[in-house]
Amino acid sequence: MTTKTLFITGASSGIGAETARAAAEAGWNVALFARSQDKLEALVAGLGETRALALPGDVTQIAELDHAVRETQARFGQINAVFANAGRGLDTPGVAEGDPEEWRSMMDINVMGLLFTVKASYAALQESKGHLILTGSAAGKRHIKGSIYGASKWFVHGFGGNMAEEMREWGGRCTVIAPGMVDTPFFDSPKPDKLQPEDVAHAVMHALSAPERASVQEIFLMPTQ
Repeated sequence: MTTKTLFITGASSGIGAETARAAAEAGWNVALFARSQDKLEALVAGLGETRALALPGDVTQIAELDHAVRETQARFGQINAVFANAGRGLDTPGVAEGDPEEWRSMMDINVMGLLFTVKASYAALQESKGHLILTGSAAGKRHIKGSIYGASKWFVHGFGGNMAEEMREWGGRCTVIAPGMVDTPFFDSPKPDKLQPEDVAHAVMHALSAPERASVQEIFLMPTQ
């Protein structure tokens, strides 16, 4: 059987990097897209160049995503799953003290970067009847006073549900992974008592490994403390 391929954005650290490791361990090829070329190359060195491909690029640039998808297909053939994981938060939360330019930068990644990733990979997923996975958040499932970041994740959850409806028409699946606080470089200080990136990676692999008759549309995981 041909080895399956997973394309990951935001792959250079945190959840993306741990998912790459988990997928490679499970026998997948992994195509790794992020801005940090040195981190991607180090990750590929650890996973093995026969199984992993470094694709430096910016999710806010659809031409770079288009190129990365073509490179992945040239290297591995089909793309069987896409993990649209790239995202960022805000240094200054809320409206009153918030920075509109920072809002724009976050929305470009969290919303437009997500849409560009799906647009660039849509035909490849349709061809393979593949699986789209989106990084949502617990913040996209409840109202948090003045949270613009949370609102960006509400978009992810809504869009994920819409894609699940569309993709099932041609045999594809869409899953939103919605974690609570995760100990990643997303935060300025360590959060060792919260979820770890590998916990989220395990959730991604659970969704990917579900039998074809089952569409896992959302996984909501929270730290126990």
